[in-house]
Amino acid sequence: MAKRLAYLGPPGTYSEQAAIGHDGEAEYVPCATIPAVVEAVSKGLADEAVVPIENSLEGAVTFTLDLLIHHSDLKINGELVVPIDCNLLVDGDTRLEDIKAVYSHPQPFGQCRLYLMKNLPEAEHVASFSTAGAVEDMRNSPVPAAAISGRRAAEIFGARILDPNIQDVPNNQTRFVVLAEQDHPRTGRDKTSFCFDFQSDAPGILYETLGELAKRNINLVKIESRPDRRSLGRYVFLIDLEGHREDDHVQAALESMRSRSSMFKILGSYPMAVNSSP
Repeated sequence: MAKRLAYLGPPGTYSEQAAIGHDGEAEYVPCATIPAVVEAVSKGLADEAVVPIENSLEGAVTFTLDLLIHHSDLKINGELVVPIDCNLLVDGDTRLEDIKAVYSHPQPFGQCRLYLMKNLPEAEHVASFSTAGAVEDMRNSPVPAAAISGRRAAEIFGARILDPNIQDVPNNQTRFVVLAEQDHPRTGRDKTSFCFDFQSDAPGILYETLGELAKRNINLVKIESRPDRRSLGRYVFLIDLEGHREDDHVQAALESMRSRSSMFKILGSYPMAVNSSP
């Protein structure tokens, strides 16, 4: 029986591309929003979910991070990195100088900032729920419009690529994570993601906590922070490290860090993507 795989739809999004890359034989379940993608697994409508978590130009997808920190008990079961080609799509014979509005998901606007400033400085930027949905929004626009989306969306919806590969940096990539009820067994080339915060601030508290990794020779792949939603100036720290939570030295480090923290949540251990760090 094919696995049911939820993703941010409709068909033609970069998330669909990631879902196909993760499992080419799955039954795909398009959802309208990232929370709906996650909820599809929690409600039993899908076995796994694929969601974007980080872009090489714009950084973290904060909506996904906040869901994992505060609202979901699903675990990260895998990751994959997808090259992103941002294209300016139009209908019919619309010309660049005709365009009064540009539709897309918020992330591509940041990825194509320089192009838009140079070529469409007066055009309004209108957020869509997805890059594929932006094509429909473009067609329903009351003014001449364009959409920033992928080549697959252009093919599916019959839009014309007015200008290809408009992202500001050629090697534009998005990291997606696979969410499931359980994380992944050890493979020998794994990452572990977790988050934590502190009850109160003190000099050196983060330095000493991270030292639990250094003294065990564990490579810290990534660190970032998000507001803890309780008070201004207080943060949740998110860590990716090299190794699996069941590795003895990783387990010891995590337990030591847990003892220093107020909130501590393991988001999952999973195989590194082939084209992911380190």
